[in-house]
Amino acid sequence: MGKYKRIIGFCLGIILGLLIWFAPLTGLSPQGHACLALSLGTVIFWAFGVAQPGYVSGLYLLGLAVFDVAPKTLIFSTWTTSMMYLIIGAYLIATAVRESGLGERIAYWYISKYVTNYNSIIISIFALTFILSLLIPHPWPRAFLIMSVMAVVIKSADMPREDAVKIGFTVFTASIPVSMIFLTGDASINPLAAQYCLPTEVGWLEWFKVMGFPMILTSIITMFMIMAMFKPTKEVSINQQAILEKRESLGTMTGKEIRTAVWVILAIILWMTDSIHGIDIGWVTLFIAVMMAMPKIGDVLTPASWSAVPVQTLLFLTAAVAIGRVGGQTGMNTWLAQTLLPSAVPENMFILGAFITVISIAIHMCFGSVVAVMGIVIPAMLAFTESLGISPIIPVMIAYTAINAHFILPFHNLAILVGEGEDNGMYTEKETIRFGLPYTLVLFVITCVIQLPWWKVIGLW
Repeated sequence: MGKYKRIIGFCLGIILGLLIWFAPLTGLSPQGHACLALSLGTVIFWAFGVAQPGYVSGLYLLGLAVFDVAPKTLIFSTWTTSMMYLIIGAYLIATAVRESGLGERIAYWYISKYVTNYNSIIISIFALTFILSLLIPHPWPRAFLIMSVMAVVIKSADMPREDAVKIGFTVFTASIPVSMIFLTGDASINPLAAQYCLPTEVGWLEWFKVMGFPMILTSIITMFMIMAMFKPTKEVSINQQAILEKRESLGTMTGKEIRTAVWVILAIILWMTDSIHGIDIGWVTLFIAVMMAMPKIGDVLTPASWSAVPVQTLLFLTAAVAIGRVGGQTGMNTWLAQTLLPSAVPENMFILGAFITVISIAIHMCFGSVVAVMGIVIPAMLAFTESLGISPIIPVMIAYTAINAHFILPFHNLAILVGEGEDNGMYTEKETIRFGLPYTLVLFVITCVIQLPWWKVIGLW
């Protein structure tokens, strides 16, 4: 199927889209009908990789606009909120931290201080991912930066390839739960989840209050699972001299590094105090990025730095948000909830949590794309749980956790997918499946044993 996957997906998306378009669906408005047909076709295009997601997203947005499914202001409403500018600013900040050399310096400092054996390497990967999640608001630049440092560690320890693969897999796997601790941990996905909670505002501190403790515990569980499942084939001995030489080769901190550090520290302070100063973190993030380009006080970002901002990702997110918002206005979300989900909503919070987790994982298994599945599942779950009168944060964050943390195959999570291959994390589909299968079961533990009890403690339900 691999050879013809794109063609099959292209034909399947068109056929199913047309079937839905002309099917007599009772209880659904004409606009909702059109939205469902276009959304289903788009999700299939995404899942089968018919074209780069940005192109598919552009086609979907055009379809909504041309067929007057919803007002243009609603279809493209993402661009009138701070979310897009948070993402743009985050990519620019990540570029500054990487290109200035600040991130690499911090990584080598930590490695030289705390890494002595195999387990300390695993711990260091999670610790560095956590530290750098405050400095680099996107998981991929963090993971590749850490992987470049780990390549030196692997070489200095004369590690066999089999063990090097385990280290590479750890780097990209660690980025998943750790990126969920802070709102700015993944500036592409996390703000999207926060947007779904509206009208309940979820700022930086509120996100940390709700997700911080559960995701720190999840990160620790993930770390110990890796230690238990991917043990080294032989004792690992780190050549600290080689690490020290690499650290010393960086020299003293440059002016560019110092300026980057000052602006990033200011960003962190402003993110953490958003409930005090009242300025949305999107505007804060863009402001910090812009200041990094100013003469004297910045001079870190250049005109070429804009190439780090992926337009295709912005279109992808615009389309994903549009599925939820247009689906809500046209009645598609409510219709899906009433048609596909049970009529009775579980009142027991733990049963509800397990139910949302099952549905989220099942749909994610089929379609793969985190953003696309969030766009389908979260609005439907909000409509499904509306009668309970609970905070929208609960169904949103349960679904978000189940979708974003879940993977069995590499395509289920982009953090895993981008790390696959000889030139990246060195691991293959084999390592992904081996870890992903038991990790899927852990998601129920996260929801029912960690998240929901914690949310009870903080008064969320």
